[in-house]
Amino acid sequence: MTNEDDKVVTHFLLVEDDDDHAALVKYSMESRCGSNQLDRVSNGLDAIKYLKHEEPFENSRRPDVILLDLNMPMVNGHEVLEFVKNDPELKTIPIVVLTTSNAEQDRIRAYESHANSYVVKPIDFKMFQQMVLDLEEFWALWNQSPIEKKSA
Repeated sequence: MTNEDDKVVTHFLLVEDDDDHAALVKYSMESRCGSNQLDRVSNGLDAIKYLKHEEPFENSRRPDVILLDLNMPMVNGHEVLEFVKNDPELKTIPIVVLTTSNAEQDRIRAYESHANSYVVKPIDFKMFQQMVLDLEEFWALWNQSPIEKKSA
């Protein structure tokens, strides 16, 4: 438990190749004026480098939650999901698949690869913003992580 001066910070890693979607996620999280942190990489290969602390991400922090797009260049979201969930040191990081794909085969594959959630991005701006706020609130406030979060 923390006192009022100690704010628990949730560190989100956004893996998203679409600059507009990434900007909407960032804007939505910042609009709440919270203390959570958001890092972004724009493709699956960089996500793996980030998680392995490889160049240029040698000083990256372990994220508390990964927001993962599926349709990306180089290494797609399914491959990133499988990499994380097959790594003994990373597999406890919750992964929220955040995608435009409503395809049943994508949902099935994601859950078979141990995704923690599958969310289809709304087209409407207000709904998209509300979805991000709801995700942030759930994963930062309500979800109990197996690894204790650090105070800010």
